[in-house]
Amino acid sequence: MPSLRLGNIAPDFEAETTVGPIKFHEWIGNSWAILFSHPGDFTPVCTTELGEVARRADDFAKRNVKLIGISANGLRDHSKWVEDINDFGARYGPTNVEFPIIADEDRKISTLYDMLDEQDATNRDAKGLPFTIRTVFVIDPKKVIRLTIAYPASTGRNFDEILRVLGDKHRITTPVNWNKGDDVIVHPSVANDEAKVLFPEVTFHKQPYLRTTPLKVSE
Repeated sequence: MPSLRLGNIAPDFEAETTVGPIKFHEWIGNSWAILFSHPGDFTPVCTTELGEVARRADDFAKRNVKLIGISANGLRDHSKWVEDINDFGARYGPTNVEFPIIADEDRKISTLYDMLDEQDATNRDAKGLPFTIRTVFVIDPKKVIRLTIAYPASTGRNFDEILRVLGDKHRITTPVNWNKGDDVIVHPSVANDEAKVLFPEVTFHKQPYLRTTPLKVSE
């Protein structure tokens, strides 16, 4: 059973990162945050993931979302790895990793957030210690966990999907197979009169619980 659930307060911690020491809750401030883990530095799937996040940094920033990675390696490895990420990522577009990456060699934070791989016997370091799985935590400005996703170490994450679920903070929800440019659903907590104000192009359907509206890309 997972130790952290939606609605829990994200545990606070202090850590060394590639941009200096942080206190997690203080670092989040009044923003949203995405904490995402990686099995290890200098690994192929992780290298592609961090490069993609770096290239999509503006998409997250305009949603008031801060990004922070974590891996079970030290700062020296992180710094060298960032050079690789930027170099390899450049073939897909300008890539510059500026978000912090936490050094978690002792796995204290990974354990705190229940990120360690307890099943895959191949996802271990040279000492036999488990690496992390690909976990994502979306945390709101009140430090409440709003989303968790866990992928096996062998599977890269889909950051379009992570951007999609961030739509909830705009008082909308996304229907099945939603893609950017499709209509979204007005959140059930929004009253009809308020929906007309918030979403001037809202459509009220025969089913009273279904109200859809276009969503501008900038939103």
